[in-house]
Amino acid sequence: MKIGFIGLGNMGGPMANNLLKAGHELCVFDLAEVAVKKLTDQHLGKVTAMSAPKQIATAGMDLIITMLPAAAHVKSVYLGPDGLLANIPQNTALIDSSTIDPQTAREVAAVAAAQGNVMLDAPVSGGTGGAEAGTLTFMVGGEEVEFNRYKTVFTVMGKNIVYCGGSGNGQVAKVANNMLLGISMIGTAEAMSLGVSLGMDPKVLAGIINTSSGRCWSSDTYNPFPGVLENVPSSRGYTGGFGSDLMLKDLGLAAEAAKLARQPIPLGSLAQQIYQTFSLQGNGGLDFSAVINLFRKK
Repeated sequence: MKIGFIGLGNMGGPMANNLLKAGHELCVFDLAEVAVKKLTDQHLGKVTAMSAPKQIATAGMDLIITMLPAAAHVKSVYLGPDGLLANIPQNTALIDSSTIDPQTAREVAAVAAAQGNVMLDAPVSGGTGGAEAGTLTFMVGGEEVEFNRYKTVFTVMGKNIVYCGGSGNGQVAKVANNMLLGISMIGTAEAMSLGVSLGMDPKVLAGIINTSSGRCWSSDTYNPFPGVLENVPSSRGYTGGFGSDLMLKDLGLAAEAAKLARQPIPLGSLAQQIYQTFSLQGNGGLDFSAVINLFRKK
């Protein structure tokens, strides 16, 4: 399949790499030339670098995938005069794997549908490790028949491919999941800090939590206390992983969506304030599990 791919960052680059390894032909674009060069050097002759989204739109793609930082970038790439929708032919399929608010996803999909282009919103979970290993979870919104048509493309990049319902519902699932993740990480950080401050060995405490009712992913797979688990950010100075500013962004998306739905999210709002404080202290580039440093005694 001839696929256009826009956005070759920490997530998009590995996703595009897996598509190439599966035999697809790619035309790619990213503002960072080094990201484009890395991919083209890895797959000589299989990747065509493009100078703008418009160039990809007019290159006869079967499918175009985008992985962009925020809703403003999605609107620019899809809705701008030199963007995708102003230049692609009818029947070109579109998949946006950016994490944005559900309302923007639905607005862009409606414009695409009005001119005869199928669009799926398909945000991901699994982090950079999952992107590299091809084990991402895709939460997909849009027409189910189109989800089934492109499911084989998703399976090249991910392990768990979930149909969430109509347009925008992939973003709904991502926003709800990441809000819970932010809340549970703060709870795990508080519990671990309390136990250690009262004299518990952190590994023993984590072992008890992970075999008891407090068990959660933030504790048993991604524990924020240094030295409890190997190969997680807390054991390498909170480098790599999922940045605190990215968690703050996702909690902001949850707050915006909750406001539109008139749905109370008191714990989600508190988590947003905690990560805002952490970011303002200059920690936005650290992994989101580093929030434990707000609670640990120096």
